[in-house]
Amino acid sequence: MKTAAETLSPTRVKLTVEVPYDELKPSIDAAYVAIGSQISVPGFRKGKVPARIIDQRVGRGAVLQEAINEALPNFYGQAVEEAEVRPIGQPEVEITAVPMDDSEPLAFTAEVDVRPEITLPDLDTIAVTVDDVVVTDEDITERLDQLRTRFGTLVPVERAAGVGDFVSIDLAATIGEESIDEVAGISYEVGSGNMLIGLDEALTGLSAGESATFTAPLAGGDHAGEDAECTVTVQSVKERELPELNNDFAQLASEFDTLDELKAEVNATTERAKKFEQGLQARDKILEHLIDTLDVPMPESVIEHEVNHHLQEEGRLEDAEHRAEVDESTRRALKAQFILDALVEQEDVDVSQEEFVEYLLMQAQQYRMDPSEFAQAIDANNQVPSMVSEVARRKALAAVLDRARITDASGNVVDISELGVEEDAEDEPSLPILEVDADDLLDDTIEGEVVEADAVEAPADEAAPADEAAPADEAAKA
Repeated sequence: MKTAAETLSPTRVKLTVEVPYDELKPSIDAAYVAIGSQISVPGFRKGKVPARIIDQRVGRGAVLQEAINEALPNFYGQAVEEAEVRPIGQPEVEITAVPMDDSEPLAFTAEVDVRPEITLPDLDTIAVTVDDVVVTDEDITERLDQLRTRFGTLVPVERAAGVGDFVSIDLAATIGEESIDEVAGISYEVGSGNMLIGLDEALTGLSAGESATFTAPLAGGDHAGEDAECTVTVQSVKERELPELNNDFAQLASEFDTLDELKAEVNATTERAKKFEQGLQARDKILEHLIDTLDVPMPESVIEHEVNHHLQEEGRLEDAEHRAEVDESTRRALKAQFILDALVEQEDVDVSQEEFVEYLLMQAQQYRMDPSEFAQAIDANNQVPSMVSEVARRKALAAVLDRARITDASGNVVDISELGVEEDAEDEPSLPILEVDADDLLDDTIEGEVVEADAVEAPADEAAPADEAAPADEAAKA
């Protein structure tokens, strides 16, 4: 097979491929077998029809079409390897010559977008500034209040419900005369906003025994999205009573004997959390710096496809102003991906099995799926290479983080390596790049992964010659 590559632009190439008849023949033979098993010819058993009879019945062109459609993905993949190009998206294929006999080759062209070549800067010269680590009295108070909340008790009150109160409610939903669903004895925190739209407003001001009616779209079931008339009845109102800040509380909530010791630990934990935030801020600023300073050619057809897909999903194809916003965010996200991929190559990043499993577990938790089921799902959808690439990009960015010069607003050098220590489960985590979701890493992501294109189907016409959260969730589905 002969392959020639022509650079059309920094992000697009045209492959011209010529395949000798001998290399296509196995696919032609397979096409005869496939077609022969599908047709019935008097005097011949199905699957035993000679090639010349098949040519008479369905035409040589149909056989070649079957053969070329079957073989083209493999030939295209070989051409990509021979030309040493890195395609993204699907190519535009044109069959330019079909072999009518064994003296003629198959010829086709394929235009495809490719990853641009990027010249990265000296990573040791990158410098960013992050916020100072300052722990205030308000920070300590906020963390202590959070801790007190965890050990608070619910106490019945004889008054109207307000934001932050816990109520026991009955909830019923109807559409017209039809009763959709009813639930009783649901515990709900007023103001949490994790049930029906309008529920918080309806509950505010109600006392035990009182009811209110409101209209809200249903969140699940056969009538999901439809407006229903919802009636909520308050059975009881409770408020959270927080324990006093004293030595007894310190002993209850921690391993410490005194409140002063607990406060000292909260201060240290808060400082570690703010240093962790410094690391995240440095990571984001480094990526922003690379995006803003590097000149990266962009594949326009890929961007157009992603933008149109995004707008079509939203039903806003004709919204010119929104199109401009989506176009800008798509370009920025794709540019970030190209830069990170270039860093992966330059830093020779490998992904270990442990790192991949860590990322897989994190993603399974994010999607609230059993890890085994999540792993089976990504494997069935051929998403494993994409996930490995994502882990590699994060490791590459971590490598830049280690080499860049990072200072705080006061001019002090920030040592990111200090954040690599393990923390207790309830403390702030260290700074593993893997823990950050892709949306945080790239700010705005395009619709789907820009995957390496390793397969293509030839168009048929071209191939031929011619807490009680569970009950609350159930109520939300009413």
